[in-house]
Amino acid sequence: MIDRLPHEKGFHVSWDQLHRDARALAWRLDGTEWRAVVAVTRGGLVPAMIVARELDIRTIDTISIRSYKGVGAEAGQGQLEVLNKPDPVLMGDGQGILVIDDLVDSGRTLELIREMYPKAHFGTVYAKPKGKPMVQTYVTEVSQDTWIFFPWDMALQYVQPYRGED
Repeated sequence: MIDRLPHEKGFHVSWDQLHRDARALAWRLDGTEWRAVVAVTRGGLVPAMIVARELDIRTIDTISIRSYKGVGAEAGQGQLEVLNKPDPVLMGDGQGILVIDDLVDSGRTLELIREMYPKAHFGTVYAKPKGKPMVQTYVTEVSQDTWIFFPWDMALQYVQPYRGED
């Protein structure tokens, strides 16, 4: 078996696709009166904003947990480190709180957040099999070995034509 680099089994998500998928997440979460949205930074910021807008939730806070270290093939999860917690008065045990992230991968980050706020509801736009049990609502499942390229990870650049020159 040949090990693949992250870009070799990649799932590229455009801004438009992310917006559609985050709206789909909001649609699945509709019907409950949420007290607040908590975005897991950094990846959960954009989906949380879209979900909050769609569900007309005005109270938004963040939780910041660092887990990934390195870039590309060297990337991996390190020790979890809580860098910022949401307002403790708002959070309580998490009842009525919607925690939003872009992706659940191994589930370690959401597992830590669940320990802190056991009654919160966890929603992600994308889910991988190992982390899926940590999330109650998600939109799209991808294989564990798929690397998701989010729009904030990419930039537009010139690509030379297959034949000839410009």
